[in-house]
Amino acid sequence: MVDRAFGEPYDPATTQALVSRMARNDGMELWVAWADGQMAGAGRLEPVAETEFAGLWGGGVLPEYRGRGIYRALVDARARSAAARGIRYVHSDSTEYSRPILERQGLVKVSSTTPYLWKRTATRTALSPATSAKAG
Repeated sequence: MVDRAFGEPYDPATTQALVSRMARNDGMELWVAWADGQMAGAGRLEPVAETEFAGLWGGGVLPEYRGRGIYRALVDARARSAAARGIRYVHSDSTEYSRPILERQGLVKVSSTTPYLWKRTATRTALSPATSAKAG
């Protein structure tokens, strides 16, 4: 569903990573919104261990269901769940499409990020721990 919501190709590795993560039982929650008998939106709540913070990640709604308040409801449900667990702060690395919705719900933009794609070259020099200590 999220691949369609974000317009990206389906990657089974992403699904497997989420299943594996749920098996760790570290507090991550997966939230799903249903409409017309199908999954219309989804998102995750990821508490940061031993802090009062949690992340709102992967929130997306299928294009045909946008504008109906589903994304807002998913944000609200995840934030309420965080608060019920004693988490005081939530953060989101959102797109410019989501930012206005998050701000209307009370989140405040305090910074931004720049995503990079790291492409490793075929030839790289391996450093031993002794070499890397000398380099620093």
